[in-house]
Amino acid sequence: MSFASEPGRDDGNPPPVNIVIPDDARELERDVLAYHREQRARRRRQRLVRLLGPLRSKESGGQAAILPLAATCVALSMLAAAMLSVVAISPASAPTMAVPPRSSAGPLIQPTALTSLPAGTVQLEGRAEPVRSLTSSALALVPAVCDCGPALSRLAGQAAQAHVALYFVGAGAAIPQLAGLIAQYGGGTAKAVYDTGDVLAAAYHPDGLTVLLVYSNATADVRRNLPPDFQFTPVLRQLTKPGKQLAR
Repeated sequence: MSFASEPGRDDGNPPPVNIVIPDDARELERDVLAYHREQRARRRRQRLVRLLGPLRSKESGGQAAILPLAATCVALSMLAAAMLSVVAISPASAPTMAVPPRSSAGPLIQPTALTSLPAGTVQLEGRAEPVRSLTSSALALVPAVCDCGPALSRLAGQAAQAHVALYFVGAGAAIPQLAGLIAQYGGGTAKAVYDTGDVLAAAYHPDGLTVLLVYSNATADVRRNLPPDFQFTPVLRQLTKPGKQLAR
């Protein structure tokens, strides 16, 4: 039985096709967008296949070809980072050597070897006192010609801060000037010691202002040639201890 003459059929007898033609063309917009998305995805897959094709082929080494490529990328990244770090370092930000903090009050003078105070007596407040009884104190041996007023004033301030006794010591021609030096530079705490027997003068031969930092066991740290900004406060605070027990 032939259906060639029936509507919707042709002589080749193809299967029936159900085609629905919408009344409004705008109803096809969703299908058109989906079609374009599918085409874009297909093109992306094709580009990826072309890019990775040599790495996936057996002739190019397959997956083994990825390793040299990865190593090259890592090496280039490290080289770029090193170059950026060199360019970024400026003279202001370059590393510097650490410098020990310095006290704003002045430099610390290096200690000398400890010596024992000589035997003998001096005059203190109208009475004879053994030199070795002037412990835990600072003795400023004032020369005959003393242009050392600022140094004496600085020493008086540091001794008061450390709560230790301070003595201005004079011998011979220096004795008459002690009272004036104490009044002007003693800070209200210094006392006059008269070395009438030249006990300390003969032992230390002061040439310019010489300071004896005396520990509790009558050992002295001798300081000479003082800079204008000397700092004795840390040492003065240790004078209540025996000198031989301190780390030198």
